[in-house]
Amino acid sequence: MTTEDLIAKAWEAREKAYAPYSKFQVGAALLSSDGQVFPGCNVENISYGLTNCAERVAIGAAVAQGVRSFDRVAVVADTGEPISPCGACRQVLAEFGVKTIILANKQGSVEFSLEELLPRASTGILDKA
Repeated sequence: MTTEDLIAKAWEAREKAYAPYSKFQVGAALLSSDGQVFPGCNVENISYGLTNCAERVAIGAAVAQGVRSFDRVAVVADTGEPISPCGACRQVLAEFGVKTIILANKQGSVEFSLEELLPRASTGILDKA
């Protein structure tokens, strides 16, 4: 699947976003290592802390189908600069080894490795040397 195709799938997912409070819609499309695509969109809650980001919705959909190995994710929003995953999403993407993160808006896209967005993601309190 091309980067453009994955971004298009993320735009499709964005159309399904539930964002009645912020009106800020985000879409994601997660490509598994075996070529499956899992869409995700943000799902808001009146208590913002309970809102689910598009990236985590896509991961959850994939995991619910038994998929645990991923290649790339595209994240899209209608913003001036391509939107970047929040810290929680970065950590969840790291948990499942998503290699490449594509961020896009209507003007174009940029691509990052997970390491660029979240250095030392696997080093933490459970990493006892």
